[in-house]
Amino acid sequence: MEDSPGNTLFNSFQAAVQRGVAVRLIFNEDHALAIPVPPPPEIDWSFVHRLESVGVQVKPIPGVPDLMHHKYVVRDAGGAVASVLTGSTNWTNDSWNREENVMFTVASSEVAGGYAANFQGLWDKPIVALSGRVSLLWSALADGTRVRPYFCPGRSLKLVHAMSRSIASAQKRIRVCSPVITSGPILGTLAEVVEQAKVDIAGVYDATQMDEVQRQWGAQGGATWKIAAFHTIIGAARFGSKRSTPYAKGTVHDFMHAKILVADDYVYIGSFNLSHSGESNAENVIQIESAEVADICAAYIDRVAARYGAPPPAVA
Repeated sequence: MEDSPGNTLFNSFQAAVQRGVAVRLIFNEDHALAIPVPPPPEIDWSFVHRLESVGVQVKPIPGVPDLMHHKYVVRDAGGAVASVLTGSTNWTNDSWNREENVMFTVASSEVAGGYAANFQGLWDKPIVALSGRVSLLWSALADGTRVRPYFCPGRSLKLVHAMSRSIASAQKRIRVCSPVITSGPILGTLAEVVEQAKVDIAGVYDATQMDEVQRQWGAQGGATWKIAAFHTIIGAARFGSKRSTPYAKGTVHDFMHAKILVADDYVYIGSFNLSHSGESNAENVIQIESAEVADICAAYIDRVAARYGAPPPAVA
């Protein structure tokens, strides 16, 4: 189909190369290990070779033992790095057509420069463990909105503890949107805040994937506390759960795939599942301090959660 996502992307890449833009693409090549969430999509090598044929430079990054899980684009304007497009969306037909995903653009040369540096590091040495070696500070956008990028695995502990602090200190609302919730600091903090019953908490997750996670936890003696914590959360807070198609070769991928955390007026959004395995992957998240953005993201999460069984928020 001429209007398929693949053709749309191909035509855009080809047009960029034809007008003199240097286009480079890195992607996760494989993953041979068992993980508690579906493995990444298999590579469509014929499509990759089509891109190469029109001048796109490509570099696969081995996804063993951990995934190259970034999904972002850095672009320039007038020769200077200008903006970044990032989020949860894999570049597959299923991601565009059948999954819940979020992408957003940050217009900032400083932020985009950080992403470009992360990309360059992986391009020079295509090793997942090298992602996130540089810590980036808060910066202000043109409208005054403060943002801070995090790259994993190099800054994964700083990221999960920043998320946990935001959850613990929230006074008004917490919204969670993630296929799985398995990171120990996040899971434990969220369960504690739910038990305190002082904050409006709601969210949505992928039920099929969390069922598999709980089976794995049950077989690990030291992880059984996570089962209790998870059930505390979904038993007392308004959570929806999407019953997606179990992963198998050739099946449709229709996972609840968006990844957002809202805590009062802070938003964390990007490629990072709130997962323990994600802490070891090459991931990116932007923390945003903005009541307006937080309102938009919270409303989105409430809509998705209601679609999969969560009751709507109470009217103030």
